[in-house]
Amino acid sequence: MLGLKLRTDPRWVDLIESNLEMVLSDHAWCEKKAASNAIALLTYNSHLPDLVDTMAAIAIEEMQHFEMVVKIIRERGMQLLIEEKDCYVNDLYKFMKKDGSRTQALTERLLFAAMVEARSCERFKTLSENIDDPELAKFYRELMESEANHYTTFLKFAKQYGIDVNVDKRWKEWLDHEDQIIQKYGKKETVHG
Repeated sequence: MLGLKLRTDPRWVDLIESNLEMVLSDHAWCEKKAASNAIALLTYNSHLPDLVDTMAAIAIEEMQHFEMVVKIIRERGMQLLIEEKDCYVNDLYKFMKKDGSRTQALTERLLFAAMVEARSCERFKTLSENIDDPELAKFYRELMESEANHYTTFLKFAKQYGIDVNVDKRWKEWLDHEDQIIQKYGKKETVHG
């Protein structure tokens, strides 16, 4: 369904389990960044009411996820660590075309968001199936479903508004690029690292 070419090695979960405070903190900040992205999309495209309404709902949901992760952190006696740069997302961002028409820019931003959500969904699936913590396994299973919904929403809007872009072709280019960069990740206790 996601089209990703490389699955996460389940041994990545061993890294996650070795430093839950780090990955949960990173996850919380990923949710905040996803909310910020949805807000940016609605801000720069306020002339599209359906997009505005959907992005507002996604931003709220992402901040609810942020709150949920912070609650888990605190319930486990951990602290929310300082936000760090997400190199994977930065590598994806560099691939985004920055020129072209307004609709082309919107389409690129939507495809970028869809790619981040697709990989997050895949990582949450890997966590839910391999982590030795039943509470976190259930939590990540539920979030995996949410990420899958966001992924399909972003792709749907890219196809709807990408009238001057061959969206299917460009999505394949995104998948090929992601396949190249993801190979250097999966070695840190972070969602995308």
